[in-house]
Amino acid sequence: MITIKSEREIKLMHEAGKLLASCHKEIAKMIKPGVSTMEIDTFVEKYLAKHGATPEQKGFHDYPYATCASINDEICHGFPRKEPLKNGDIVTIDCVVNLNGGLADSAWTYTVGNVSDEAEELCKVTKQSLYRAIRQAKPGKRLGDIGHAIQSYVEAKGYSVVRDFAGHGLGPTIHEEPNIPHFGVQGRGLRLKEGMVITIEPMINLGAWGSQMDSNGWTARTVDGSLSAQYEHTLVITKEGPVILTEQDVI
Repeated sequence: MITIKSEREIKLMHEAGKLLASCHKEIAKMIKPGVSTMEIDTFVEKYLAKHGATPEQKGFHDYPYATCASINDEICHGFPRKEPLKNGDIVTIDCVVNLNGGLADSAWTYTVGNVSDEAEELCKVTKQSLYRAIRQAKPGKRLGDIGHAIQSYVEAKGYSVVRDFAGHGLGPTIHEEPNIPHFGVQGRGLRLKEGMVITIEPMINLGAWGSQMDSNGWTARTVDGSLSAQYEHTLVITKEGPVILTEQDVI
């Protein structure tokens, strides 16, 4: 069931979004060769606790960590690890915050040290595709308009869109209806309504779009070993247009 959020719920989610955005800005300061994603995970849990919040995905279907940390060819749901990040890596840190019952979800791909031109461009295009899609998130628009905005843009650049994972509704739990595919046909799909809170989180691959699962049952990676990037925001659909609840530039 798709829930339309009340003003009170949206306010709580906006506060959670501000905290998550500030957390990502702190993570950005930490990213460098030699730092491990386990150190980042520990920092995030302590940072949230300091601000009266918890990492909502920890314990979700027995997921054991405060963050997902996906490196290079890992598409999503990578486990934090003790091995240090290396110069040239890209790493996506994904976290869901619960602050006083309000949820916010955001993922960000970070470059580690000096990365290749192709890695830099992949991250740039993926982030741009997110904001192109967000501009479609208005009352009366359809899910296909969001997916088409991403797919048409990234495929024209020579990249591929992961089909096996999608954005979603958010609140009162991590994954609510509707699913938000990152590919699609304009004018098709569910019509968006004022008061819906959703995530848009394109996962874009340098090579083929397919994914394969690691033995841990969580981590998805590219089938051809190519790089994958992801950027995600939580947003609320209003009559004036989309309002990003996890925007870092306003923190």
